[in-house]
Amino acid sequence: MVHKAYLTRREVFSASHRLHSPKLSDEENLAIYGKCNHPNGHGHNYVVEVTLYGEVNEQTGMVMNITLLKEFMKSAIMDTMDHKNLDVDVAYFHIHPSTAEHVAIYIWQNMRKHMEEPNLLHEVKVFETENNIVRYRGD
Repeated sequence: MVHKAYLTRREVFSASHRLHSPKLSDEENLAIYGKCNHPNGHGHNYVVEVTLYGEVNEQTGMVMNITLLKEFMKSAIMDTMDHKNLDVDVAYFHIHPSTAEHVAIYIWQNMRKHMEEPNLLHEVKVFETENNIVRYRGD
């Protein structure tokens, strides 16, 4: 019998950003993003949960070795985003506003680039704050 399971790993990273869309005027940005559009930006301690879904390997008893998932997350998330100014240091955010939605999309895309079996990726969940949470499943 084939068994399937979800495997989730959590990481925390700190980053600064400014909510500002290059597709909007300064006035529109201020009206939409309010204090989060402050020219000096602000920061968060983001919590990210990456969830895989797949068959539990008969021999190993795992969907994926958790150490391998940790390495993928380090390469895709921690090395590129931790203690960075997202808008300055991450090219993706030069053209996309650094909303929690886009942080989740960026992490999804970057995880798929680093994973040996990208089809196992089920969900990226980003906690910008304990109350502001985005879930992205590649749609």
